[in-house]
Amino acid sequence: MDFGSFNNLGKILIFIGIGIALIGGLILLFSKVPFIGKLPGDIFIKKENFSFYFPIISSIILSIIITVIINIVIRIFMKK
Repeated sequence: MDFGSFNNLGKILIFIGIGIALIGGLILLFSKVPFIGKLPGDIFIKKENFSFYFPIISSIILSIIITVIINIVIRIFMKK
């Protein structure tokens, strides 16, 4: 049996777990920020028995931030 591949798998699982914990912490942190989800450009329609909310601008900004973070992490790990 080749236990070297299990060693790499263990490291990958640890990094995934740390990543999930960080994402959970960021979600808790951003839920307390008052302007997230209430930016100009976010669509909110409210009628008598119906309400529709689509945070399009918040989604775009979040996507840009996540893209920048992922690119930085990839560049750090690919520097070998």
